[in-house]
Amino acid sequence: MRFVFAALLCMIASFAAADQRNFVFILVDDLGYKDLGYNGSTFYETPNVDALAASGMRFDQGYAACRVCSPSRASIMTGKATARHGITDWIGAAHGMKWNRNDHVLPAEYVHQLDHEEVTVAEAMRDAGYTTFFAGKWHLGSEGSWPEDHGFMINKGGWDKGSPAGGYFAPWVNPRLENGPDGELLTLRLANETAAFIESNREKPFFAFLSFYTVHGPIQTTEQLCQKYRDKAKAMGLAGEASRFKFDRRLPVRQVQDNPIYAGMVESMDTAVGIVMDKLKETGLDKNTVVIFTSDNGGVSSGDAFSTSLLPLRGGKGRQWEGGIREPYIIHVPGMTSAGASSNVPVIGMDFYPTILELASLPPMPNQHVDGVSLVPVLEGNSIPARDLYWHYPHYGNQGGEPSSIIRNGDWKLIYYHEDGRNELYHLSEDLGEQNDVASVHPEKVTELRKRLDHWLADAGAKFPKPDPRFTQEKFDAKIEKAKTRQMEGLERQHKQFLDNDWEPSGKPGWWGSAVD
Repeated sequence: MRFVFAALLCMIASFAAADQRNFVFILVDDLGYKDLGYNGSTFYETPNVDALAASGMRFDQGYAACRVCSPSRASIMTGKATARHGITDWIGAAHGMKWNRNDHVLPAEYVHQLDHEEVTVAEAMRDAGYTTFFAGKWHLGSEGSWPEDHGFMINKGGWDKGSPAGGYFAPWVNPRLENGPDGELLTLRLANETAAFIESNREKPFFAFLSFYTVHGPIQTTEQLCQKYRDKAKAMGLAGEASRFKFDRRLPVRQVQDNPIYAGMVESMDTAVGIVMDKLKETGLDKNTVVIFTSDNGGVSSGDAFSTSLLPLRGGKGRQWEGGIREPYIIHVPGMTSAGASSNVPVIGMDFYPTILELASLPPMPNQHVDGVSLVPVLEGNSIPARDLYWHYPHYGNQGGEPSSIIRNGDWKLIYYHEDGRNELYHLSEDLGEQNDVASVHPEKVTELRKRLDHWLADAGAKFPKPDPRFTQEKFDAKIEKAKTRQMEGLERQHKQFLDNDWEPSGKPGWWGSAVD
């Protein structure tokens, strides 16, 4: 089937018009729904992304396919849900008996690289005559399963790693991206590589995928930007916050946006988006280029660097609530989307694949992007049929998430927990912060949604956790108590210090002093 489809695309490509749409897909790592000005942040500054949102259509109920990175990325590439393509955790995460943190169950086994039998969106575009380009984070397999092995003709920086080895300032460690001068910021370098690609391919159709490593840890920024946001936090009255964290279920969760290091990273990301958008305008390609902007999972409010707050959404990266899966989700189609348009239609990462195909006037591939639908009708001001959305994460997140599966049906959201079989039920239009579990009030709705969820999990071939024979309640209780006390106290102390004028970074020697704006 792959070869028949490739031949059909080649025939279509031969008749491609000179005004064929180009595509720029911008994927930010770990960027939260509330980390942008257009979504309500008053601390972070994102004028370029805000302008993109104002020029196209923003989906206010846009979701990632998973609460962590590799599964979401695989779903964007394949149009399939995580349970179906099998990459259900970030590649490299412990599973089975290798997980030894005294939890109730053993995380399920998962696939460790993108299957070569999948026809990725990049392969579909390449076979249709597009020049395909990738820059940045890949994290979908080791050598032999890098971007160039899955349809991208040019690869700048995509390899095994999910975070920037060596940090964000040159010299970094990346076999697919040459080092620039000492102090060069990786985020800006990737944007410049993308802009250079656009310039050199302005006369032919292209599909460019800019996949930032930022704002994933390690959180690093320039001294100048850090001081800018220290000053801003003080001017906003945030520096004197007595408490920045709240304990929720298993870990402390950040409640305030005032981290000057993270804010500097967000601004650099926004500057990088501006570089790409400016190049499109400079070349005149802005009139014929579809620009897509999203994130792979929620912002890091707990675990990792505990760097942001997503309130009023509960949780963040790795967690089963809205903060872990609801994302910035923007699609700008010149001549189609009205400036400032917004949609409340629930959409998900698998929808990008069929949407891109239709915008490129290519035939759909329903056997490939089986879990996605084209959003072109919504972009045109119409609607799509109502549907359920599903998530499956049979693992523990480093950020305090629990193994669970989720169904969203209208405004109802049911979370099924694999540790003990319990269900949580929320009505999102009335309780966006997921503070009121109404499962006991609506048992008939729980039964209905569990049947739908169980049927979908079986159809997708989902794998499940198994009980951990090593588990002891006493050790588990001690772990939770430590997180509530010693970890909370340490985080409060550390994050308060970030706003001290004499604070200096530790870690990679020299990155602070060598950083350049």
